[in-house]
Amino acid sequence: MWARARKVAFEAFFVLWVLAFTQRANAAFEVADTGWEGASELLTLARERLGEARVEPVARLDYSALTPKDGVLLLHPEVELDADQLSAFLAAGGRVAVLDDFGSGAAVLARYRVHRIQAPLRPAETLRENPNLAIAVPAVQSVAGQEQNRHPIVARVDRLVTNHPAAFTHPSLTPVLTIPAVGEPDAALAVTGIIAGRGRLFAMGDPSAVMNLMLRYPGNRAFASGLIDYLVENDSWGTRSGKLYVLANRFGQGGRFARTQGVTGQINELTDSLKDALSSFHDEGLPPGLVLGAAAVAGLLALGWALLYAVRAYRRLDPRYATETPALLQGGVPGRAAVLAAPTTDPALMVAELDSLFGEELAHRAGLPVGTAPEQALTALGEKGARPSFLLRGRGLLLRGRNARNAILSRKPSGTRVGQVAELERQIVELLAELDDPGQKPESRTTDPRELPPTGQ
Repeated sequence: MWARARKVAFEAFFVLWVLAFTQRANAAFEVADTGWEGASELLTLARERLGEARVEPVARLDYSALTPKDGVLLLHPEVELDADQLSAFLAAGGRVAVLDDFGSGAAVLARYRVHRIQAPLRPAETLRENPNLAIAVPAVQSVAGQEQNRHPIVARVDRLVTNHPAAFTHPSLTPVLTIPAVGEPDAALAVTGIIAGRGRLFAMGDPSAVMNLMLRYPGNRAFASGLIDYLVENDSWGTRSGKLYVLANRFGQGGRFARTQGVTGQINELTDSLKDALSSFHDEGLPPGLVLGAAAVAGLLALGWALLYAVRAYRRLDPRYATETPALLQGGVPGRAAVLAAPTTDPALMVAELDSLFGEELAHRAGLPVGTAPEQALTALGEKGARPSFLLRGRGLLLRGRNARNAILSRKPSGTRVGQVAELERQIVELLAELDDPGQKPESRTTDPRELPPTGQ
């Protein structure tokens, strides 16, 4: 009986010990845990740097309470993260840090093409010659002996001690910490990137680097300080200075991130969606379905174009050498007559033509050479005895011709009608007939002034 009692007591003690050990294991990274694997020192450091009112350790992430000025620090998440809400928060300008080695953060990081891989098996430098305690260094470049591209998070970090870390691959993010390796490629321990042009995502493959025991190393403490400042510091788009929410392990999630409402909010969401889609297309290429659909549409368009031109009836064209030259393209009298008779020709051109003929006739009757100014020819005719009424009417006809030429040179419609051209021709013929036979009296005819060509343009 005593043997049985001792056995039961031992089994009960073993169960209690296992439960106590399990509870302690689950308490890793908890901000309320002051043990060596807790994160109470990280919480104290954050409150020292930001003030107690700006640091919120919570057991439930309420997305509706977040603003773009806030930062979220996730330590070893063991729950499925709401990627849609986190993406909306990032797109609006928020900042999220995921410190996770083997938890459930890989799913949301994969959305931004950050994938977890094994850390180097032979790190270049370790603590106590233990490859699981690899030393990470800031990811920098050396140009002409000068260090460049050190991220602000690790501005005061020389070496960081890891504890069973994981590493990341990434196509376009910025490496912050690197684990140098021997005989294999160096690995990125921490990366960061800009999301949708406003938010910032930080990912690190070792949450143990900020637990209480590890913060005794100067590099680890400097890194934790830099990360805390980075999550709430001002951005290029404006002042942030919001709260820092700290969550670890298993925590609740709820609410929806409150984006800008109305037309502005819809436009912002559409813009963010387009940016994410274009970024995805740039890094991963077009989706297979979209490529297949675009190829099908292009093929149908090409087939339709080919069929359209295949069944198209073409009008037979005669060779150019066998075609008749249009009158408008001919020279001499036929071409000029065709131009004057064209329906698009301004009647002012016919008035100018009559004016030229009238001037030539006046010069001929005055006995002057061709090309003599019409006014000079009228003066000569007056000296030869032409009547003053003849000279007055002749000058009026010449004025109408000058107005027609001015309208043509200014490239403006003259307003001349075909009937007015015919009336001008009749008056010129009558005036020349009177000059040839001074004794003949012209037929009396009352002319409506509105029928005469305009006297001024």
